[in-house]
Formats: sequence, structure tokens, C-alpha cells
Amino acid sequence: MTEQPNENHQQPGAPAGGDRLTPRPLNRPAVDDVQAATFGRPQGVDGAFDKLYTPGLTNGHSPGINLAPPAPESLAEAFRRPPGAEGVLLERPHGESGSAEDDPESPLWTSSSDPWRDPAAGAVLGGPAVQTEEEPKAGARPRGAQLSLPEVLFGRRVKPKALVLLGVVALLIGAVGGFIGWWAADTGTALTGEATISEAEAAKERPAGSIAEIAKRVAPAVVSLEVYKPGAEQGEQGSGVMIDPQGYVLTNEHVVSSAVADPQTKITAVFVDGSRTEAKIVGSDQKTDLAVVKVNVTNPTVLQVGKSANLQVGDTVIALGSPLALQNSVTSGIVSAINRPVTAGGDNGGPPVTYEAIQTDAPINHGNSGGALVDSTGALVGINSSIRSSGADGGSIGIGFAIPSDFAVKIAKSLIKDGKVSHPDIGINASSTVMGSTTMGAQVKNVAPTGPAASAGIKEGDVITKIAGRTVRDSAELTVAVRGHDVGEVVPVQLVRDGALLVVDVTLGSD
Repeated sequence: MTEQPNENHQQPGAPAGGDRLTPRPLNRPAVDDVQAATFGRPQGVDGAFDKLYTPGLTNGHSPGINLAPPAPESLAEAFRRPPGAEGVLLERPHGESGSAEDDPESPLWTSSSDPWRDPAAGAVLGGPAVQTEEEPKAGARPRGAQLSLPEVLFGRRVKPKALVLLGVVALLIGAVGGFIGWWAADTGTALTGEATISEAEAAKERPAGSIAEIAKRVAPAVVSLEVYKPGAEQGEQGSGVMIDPQGYVLTNEHVVSSAVADPQTKITAVFVDGSRTEAKIVGSDQKTDLAVVKVNVTNPTVLQVGKSANLQVGDTVIALGSPLALQNSVTSGIVSAINRPVTAGGDNGGPPVTYEAIQTDAPINHGNSGGALVDSTGALVGINSSIRSSGADGGSIGIGFAIPSDFAVKIAKSLIKDGKVSHPDIGINASSTVMGSTTMGAQVKNVAPTGPAASAGIKEGDVITKIAGRTVRDSAELTVAVRGHDVGEVVPVQLVRDGALLVVDVTLGSD
């Protein structure tokens, strides 16, 4: 029996000799309306998309499909195939070599300048692009012909007035440029010129009571005294303080001692402004190293006198004078000690001078003698008199001495009034009593027969330890303790005699 072919053709991959498997049930899940609108077929297309184009239809268009309009003529002319190449593909025929060496020029390519030549061939550079001349804008002014310098000057192409105006403008521009260059060169270069330095509007603050403010007020009342003899090669110099509007100047006796001894010696007072005038001696006292001279000036600056008794150790003091012939010098320091008995050597062969002094570390040198020692208010508290120095140069080592103003002004008043001074005297000569390394008092060496001490019963060999309650440690302190009182004053004197302590009253006499 002949086997009939099956109407259902066996598909590849189906089991041979068996029945075909029935298709699985179609399961179409529900489609979201938004996704259907986004991914569904276009309107009017029911079948597959390949039906949009069906080869062989008239004009190649499917019915009912709207295609894009034809390209513009300019683009079609630029990108269409060259004449004679209609229907010719740009690819080489299959099987032909693509090497330029095997087939340098295919019959398809007729010219080396053909834009559709072999892509494997080398590039050919064309000619440069030529820019077309732009049409002048409406209303634009046409450009004139350019003229050379000879044509401007000698070709009579420009009016003479225009040339003159051009020359004037050029001269003005040159003058302005020259002025700017001169100014730049004159004001400064890389190495020379005027410096621009910033300066402070005010220097240093000088409040009331500062050393600068005090020195400014006090300096006009401190004078420099030049003592010299006409015809002599050298002279002496010291300082003085104006204490009275009538022209009285207080100074040290050793500053004017040569003028006291020789009337031909002259004294010249030099003020802070440089003015000079002659000074006359009013009186001097060698025992206290004080003197007064007078100058003939109008409305002098007078120094205010303070209270030296109010000074305490550590107070600020300022020394003014002419140290080492350096006029109008100012130094400052503090009070190192008060009531310091000092004995200085006498000048011109005179006896030693003993006085009670203010010790200060304000630098004082030769020439400061007779100058002012003022306090922090600018008031006179002392007359600079001597220094303690070491070495042959005799320079300042920070130990200077000044006569207290209370005592100095008292002596000055006596000199101005009488021309001399009477000093209280106890009528004895004494020396310092030393035991070990300390002094224990002033030992009486001799007693004046009719003096105050003899009248009070003081004997030779007694050791005086106190006068009017003030401790006496040596002979210098005995002298200053006695001079601290007035002539005729009765003072208690404590002494030691043969180990016994005695107190006697002494009526001070005059020297």
C-alpha cells in the first residue's frame, strides 16, 4: 500500500515519523493603554511593519503612505551622481582587487579629478578659495586712495592749510610727550630721585610731667658760666641756676674761685638761646662751696625752688648743666641717698669742703657743678656739686652729690644780703673714731679755750655720738650736724667719756 504524503509538512526539528505537537494555548496578557499608545502600531497599519514597503509597486510607493517631499534642487545637484554615472554603483565589482597598484584606474573611474574617484587613492589639494568682494553697504562712505609722503608734501594733493594744521597738531603731541618724559625723568629713576618716605604726624607723646616737658621748662633758667682771664689760653667752665628775677645766679664756689681770687678774671653767662652777658660776683662761701653771681638781663626765666627736705630715696630727679663743656645737657636718675655727709677737696689750695648732700645716680660730670637738680615737678631741690669717680679720667660712675636746696637757698640769701655767711661753730677739732671697720663717733682732738664746747665742759678725748638727737658717726657728720642749726642756738650734745655716757648743752657760736 502506497504511503500518502501527510498534508501537514514536517517542520525541521520535529520528531521523525510522529504526529506534530499541537501549539500551546495562546496567552495574551492584558496590555496597558499607555504602553499600547507608546509602542503600538501607527494609525492605519494593521499588519506587520514590512508591509510599509512592497517592492514592485508603482513608483515604489505603498498605497496610503505619505513619504517625505523631494529634496531641493540645489541639494540634488550637489549630491547626485555625475553625468553618465546613472545606475552605476560606487562599489567595485565583486572579485576585483582593491589595490591601487594592481588596478590603478578602473574603467569606472575616468578622471583623476573625478569627485567619485577611488577612496583608497591619495587626496588631491584644490585651489584656494577666492573671497568675493563684499558689496558696499548702503550709505557707507567709499574709501579714498592712499597717498604716499611725497604725494602729500609735494604732489599738491593736500591743501597747505591742512598741512599746517597737521604740523601744529604734531608739535603739540610732541611737546606733551616731551613734558611727560621730562617729568618722569626728573621725579625719579631706578637709582636716583626723590624718596617717598612716610612720616608720622606726631613724634612722641610728651605728657605733662615727662622729662622732655620738664627739661623744656627748666633749661632756660640754667646758664653756662665761662671763667677766663684775658690773655690766658684756657679757662674754666661750670653751670649756674637763675633763682631771682633781678638776675641772681646760684652756683658752686669752686666754679668761680679763680675770679674771687683775681679781680681781672672775667665771668660770662651763656643762656640756652646762645645769648651771652657778663656776670659779676655777689659773694662766695668756701666752707659750703656756694656762690652767687649777678647778670644784667631783662625778664629772665627763674627756676622755682622746691623743698629738698621732702625728698625720699627712689624719687626721680633730673640734672641739668654743661658737663665737659657740653652746654644744655640733661640727665636723669633717682635719689640714691639723703643727708649724706661729703668732704670734697678744696680748690686752689683751699681746705677741704664738707657739706650734707643728696646722692643721685643721675650722670654728673665736670662742668655740671653749679647746675640744677630738679624733681619730677621741675622744682629745684639741689645744686650739683661733686662726684665720686674711679680712675684717672674722673668720669661719672653713677655716684653724684648735690647740695640740698633748703640749705643752698639759705646761704644764697645771706650772700645776697651781706656778701658773706656766718656759720655756727662748736669750737673743737675732731677726728673720726674707728673701731674695727666701723666708725663710732667724732673724737675731740682739741678744744678752743673760750669756745662753746669749753664753756659746756667738753674735754679733749671725749667721743661725740649725737647732736640734737642726730647720730654722729664721724667728723664729717659732726660738721654738718652743727651747721644744720643757727648761731646762738642751744643744742644737746651726747658724748662718751671714760666709758660713761654724758649729755651736755652747748650754745653754738659763730665762726
